Amino acid sequence: MLLKSLREAVLDANLELVRKGLVLYTFGNASGVDRAQGLVVIKPSGVDYDKLRPEDMVVTDLHGKIVEGTLRPSSDLDTHTLLYREFAEIGAVVHTHSEFATSFAQAGLAIPPLGTTHADYFHGPVPVTAPLSDAAIQGDYVHETGLAIVAKFRSSGLDPMAVPACLVAGHAPFAWGRTANEAAHNAVVLEAVARMAYNTLTLRADAASAAGVSQALLDRHYLRKHGKDATYGQEKQ
Repeated sequence: MLLKSLREAVLDANLELVRKGLVLYTFGNASGVDRAQGLVVIKPSGVDYDKLRPEDMVVTDLHGKIVEGTLRPSSDLDTHTLLYREFAEIGAVVHTHSEFATSFAQAGLAIPPLGTTHADYFHGPVPVTAPLSDAAIQGDYVHETGLAIVAKFRSSGLDPMAVPACLVAGHAPFAWGRTANEAAHNAVVLEAVARMAYNTLTLRADAASAAGVSQALLDRHYLRKHGKDATYGQEKQ
């Protein structure tokens, strides 16, 4: 069985989405990439989470060609593989239809950095893509979804590792990280900050117009966890 440890990590990332209430039934998917071998491991399409085993994960190359597996891969495979090809630091991708992040995506709204919880993980707003054209939807839709994410980051000059998530307009969120565990973690935090943002904007509708927390506070919280002189957590031995 190819990539046994990556299969196990990707399976656990998928199950973490269930444990944290981010998916219903067979919604959502997680994948991971082995950069050395140029291979991707992804959840199979439409299989109940409680029935998934490491051997059920599907292995493809970076262009979606199946290398090992008897089940059909996730229908979002082409979005995952495109993100891996375009963003070299990404090691895993997670897609959910979690309630609050998806609500922002359906509204076509970015998630503004309204507080320090957001700033701990996302160094700026979580962006939303432009809506897909009818031609894109009727064409290679899943590939076009990935292109829309990449276009948003390129046009905005965003670092995908500093803002490890994107909302696809009218659709739902994608999140990523260096490992499958980190990608799932970021997806869980994304839903939490989306819920907080929704509640904040409900309490104070003009909060977004103030552009959220100051740049100084955004930098302070993000860099204490992710900067070169990060102070959060314990020193690595």
